Amino acid sequence: MLIKETKFIKSSPEVKLCPPPDLPEYAFIGRSNVGKSSLINMLVEKKKLAKVSSTPGKTQLINHFLINKSWYLADLPGYGYAKVSRTKREDWGKLINNYILSRENLMSLFLLIDSRIPPQKIDLAFFEFLGNHQISFVILFTKTDKITPGKVKNNIDIYKNELLKTWESIPDYIITSAVKNTGRMEILDFIGKANKYWKK
Repeated sequence: MLIKETKFIKSSPEVKLCPPPDLPEYAFIGRSNVGKSSLINMLVEKKKLAKVSSTPGKTQLINHFLINKSWYLADLPGYGYAKVSRTKREDWGKLINNYILSRENLMSLFLLIDSRIPPQKIDLAFFEFLGNHQISFVILFTKTDKITPGKVKNNIDIYKNELLKTWESIPDYIITSAVKNTGRMEILDFIGKANKYWKK
């Protein structure tokens, strides 16, 4: 798939204020500071489409972008640590849950995981949440350019072993790097194939 046109549509504080669910949609989510904005910018080849920040919790709303006039990319708030109040984090959690469970045009969720660190309880809990509600998702291992290929493989194997304790099989995953464009075509190919199954 070629990205020919990218347009910011709106930022929404509530799911009911999101754009009409009239096109297939793919949402990106992960722990705060996992590299989500950088990956989205790499994917659409625009340096400043999604705001990149060294401060966790930059994305606080559901941001929608229209890609090629044919599908939506949704940038969701990060979960986990962020320099905001506990109440604010809880509000984000409710927003994320409501979106995932009620957004009728959501084709798949891309769950970003930092490839450099071992499995975190909050990530594993989110895996279980998605599995229990039968939400389609793909794992994107991020920041793989910051460690050796061997270390990336070792860390992914640790994740696989951890997931197999409760999952029958490993969810689909893609190795990515916003710096080296790793995984870009795999993500776009996945979206292109999924779009063929879209029905209004």
